[in-house]
Amino acid sequence: MKIYNTLTRKKEDFIPPDTRVNLFVCGPTVYDRSHIGHARTYIAFDVIVKYLRSRGIDVLYLQNITDIDDKIIHRAKECGVPALVLSQREYEKYLDDMKRIKVSAVSLYEKASDCIPEIISQVSRMIESHHAYASNGSVYFDISTFSDFGKLSNQNLSALQKAERTKDDADKKHPHDFVLWRARERESGEEVWDSPWGPGRPGWHIEDTAISEKHFGLQYDLHGGGADLIFPHHEAEIAQSESLSEKKPFVKFWLHNGWVTIGGEKMAKSLGNFITIEDILQKHSPEALRLLMLQTHYRSPIEYSELSIKAAEQAIRGILEIRARIELLKDKNGGVDLSEKVKSIQEDMEKAMDDDFHSAEAISYLFRFIDTLNALFQERAIGNVTMKGLNNFFQYVESIFGIIPELPNIPQHVMEKVRARESLRLNKKWADADAARAEVERTHFSIDDTPDGPVVLPLSHLDGFR
Repeated sequence: MKIYNTLTRKKEDFIPPDTRVNLFVCGPTVYDRSHIGHARTYIAFDVIVKYLRSRGIDVLYLQNITDIDDKIIHRAKECGVPALVLSQREYEKYLDDMKRIKVSAVSLYEKASDCIPEIISQVSRMIESHHAYASNGSVYFDISTFSDFGKLSNQNLSALQKAERTKDDADKKHPHDFVLWRARERESGEEVWDSPWGPGRPGWHIEDTAISEKHFGLQYDLHGGGADLIFPHHEAEIAQSESLSEKKPFVKFWLHNGWVTIGGEKMAKSLGNFITIEDILQKHSPEALRLLMLQTHYRSPIEYSELSIKAAEQAIRGILEIRARIELLKDKNGGVDLSEKVKSIQEDMEKAMDDDFHSAEAISYLFRFIDTLNALFQERAIGNVTMKGLNNFFQYVESIFGIIPELPNIPQHVMEKVRARESLRLNKKWADADAARAEVERTHFSIDDTPDGPVVLPLSHLDGFR
């Protein structure tokens, strides 16, 4: 298995430890609903973890939740509620969004507000080792003490030190020093905690390293997140953890997914060009959203459009139709044995995923196989022998990629109409059969006549898939 490492800028052999693989992925700042840019990140790592587990690798997948932050405080003031009340509410919505898009691989979520002792411990140790300094109740990391700052983003420290800043902090020694602990007065109305340096709250970067140290220690296997986090966030994490441990590397492999763009611009709340997960699921299935995200390699950007999501929805519909046709084979004897074909395709999918988790290539094998099945249906070469193993294969695909829709339960009254129509067709009462079809479609179900019987499906995923 090879994984592209952002730190070394090349693919490297990944040899998992004998015990378990520790993976940390930067979670959301919970002040508003998550958008499909967030979905791209969490679907990508959901698939990566599920694939590793399918290969027998034990993975502890830890994700932080930033539940105290300037954006949260600002939104909480607008809403007239305490910041932690707002962030808890949005955190619960985030979990609901993840459940709806079938992101289920995370082992543990950890909120920053639950790790204040660990944060204070890290800040204290960095002051003791002269990598950080206190100033007017705040604490800053001194980047002049860490010569490797910039190595992940391939930037030069001296160039960074000379770069202009749009807003300097008078309490800093150097413009690019970053805050570890931010002084705040209790009278401010914000959430504050006591510390050796006075009341305040943690900086953003320190939250993640404190959480990862709590569960993994100061060195571990994999760290993931969006490409926008490489600088400065992940650079800061490296500086903090390697300063504390005096060991390198902090993380063996850094994985970063590409952005979702609209009109060539990165989707972001700050730009106002985002589509929430909640909104997209009003019109499209979770499987279509996942397929859209997985049909591009996780490191590449995705240009979102209505055309692209509709195309993904149509492809999911094709999967559903082939599964519904397979269900009709239970009582039909014979057919070709596809067990070796299924085994070969699964091996091809694994080879693709072993090459830096190339989901797009892996999924292409699935659709080629569906083309094969459609051809066999045309040739009437399908029977219950063919059916054996197919459902297990689709379960395997679903367990990793989450793009196989469930077969809907067709209401009894609809099936009664379908059976009545079949009787009309057998008796060649074509006009009455057409009227019966129209009656079924008025109940939001479609009928596809096949040599093996009628395939009945909802007209839309909104009409009964869930």
